[in-house]
Amino acid sequence: MIGGAVLLVIGAVLHFAPWLLNWFGKLPGDIRIETRHSKIFIPITSMLVVSIVLSVIITLFKK
Repeated sequence: MIGGAVLLVIGAVLHFAPWLLNWFGKLPGDIRIETRHSKIFIPITSMLVVSIVLSVIITLFKK
C-alpha cells in the first residue's frame, strides 16, 4: 500500500508540477553523449541521489 501511495504521489507531481523534477539528469556526473547518429544518457549522479533519498525514507518507515 505504501508503494502504491508513493507511485500516486510521483504521478501527481509529474502531472501537475513537472518543473519540480527538472533537475533529474542535469546534475554534475550525469553522462550525456550525443553523436550524429545516437544519443547515450547515463544518469549516475541523479540515480545516486534517488537511491539515498529512498534509503532514508525506507529507514524511517522501518522504525
